[in-house]
Amino acid sequence: MFFHSLTTSVKRQTQSHFIQAGNRMIAGLLLLTLPIFLSGCGLVSTGRLPQTVNSPPRAMVAGVPFFAQEELQCGPAALAMALHWSGLAVQPSDLTPEVFSPGLQGSLQSGLIGSARRHGRVAYPIAGSESLLAEVSAGHPVIVLVNLGFFWYPKWHYAVVIGYDQERGEVILHSGLNANEHLNSTVFMNIWKRSEYWGLLILPPDRLPAGVTEEAWLTAVAGLEKAEQWREAAIGYGVAQKRWTQSFGAWMGLGNSRYGLRDHAGAAEAFRRATLLQPENGMAFNNLAHVLAEQGKRKEALDAAQRAVELGGPLLDNFRQTLARIKTIPAPKNGRKREK
Repeated sequence: MFFHSLTTSVKRQTQSHFIQAGNRMIAGLLLLTLPIFLSGCGLVSTGRLPQTVNSPPRAMVAGVPFFAQEELQCGPAALAMALHWSGLAVQPSDLTPEVFSPGLQGSLQSGLIGSARRHGRVAYPIAGSESLLAEVSAGHPVIVLVNLGFFWYPKWHYAVVIGYDQERGEVILHSGLNANEHLNSTVFMNIWKRSEYWGLLILPPDRLPAGVTEEAWLTAVAGLEKAEQWREAAIGYGVAQKRWTQSFGAWMGLGNSRYGLRDHAGAAEAFRRATLLQPENGMAFNNLAHVLAEQGKRKEALDAAQRAVELGGPLLDNFRQTLARIKTIPAPKNGRKREK
């Protein structure tokens, strides 16, 4: 049995807090004029974004197009803006079948994440003002989920943060029918707080977030693997391997992605590196055995599979299945190997 990094390579949450929240937060409101809705909620006040040490006082992301949002289509529009910035020429109408849920009259966060992955982009959730400022100042637009109503009568809405000005106390968004909307930062923080400060980066797989962590990046790239976007997943894992050279998860993911691309030699190389990083982990030996067997290297495959069984652990039964399967492969005649 071959193990994918989605379930085995690193300790990670299979369903993040952000996606769980998305099951409750359905955004589909057409935002006509943001300040009008906000004044109706009694939120207009003065204030500034929280000061941070590493972010400049003002920043603006270049190259983010604006798509006016049709009724209930803030999700497809916001995602199209971010995908277009990342290098994909898509329109909101292209994304509606993937993102919009007619029965819910809106779009779930998990829908945006899944659609981004299917288009070969890394969907990387963030949370909080410091992360928002860091990403915008690094040139990354951020999709945010805000509540324009009340906690007891929510009106969820997606917008794209493209800039900020701490001195003026403003956040700049593409939202609703308004491009470059300048919104009071206190108002923004109030309505953003209601989604627990949920934000989403849509990045090419070779571009790391400003505030990246190893586990979060591997989890995000594993989403590409799940979507069978093997080439993009391999790029994302390759970036991780260069950033965190001793990352077991990066080498396992790279091996899985190369295997998906039918690059057996490259997959075997990556799994071998993983066995060196964690020689006590049977998963890397199991996957290596699987690939070696497909290459026709029966003896080497048996050695790797036997090692996985010897190491044992909670997946021992699976390792035994791999070993048993390889034992059924006939030995090559005259010592010749069948290569792939």
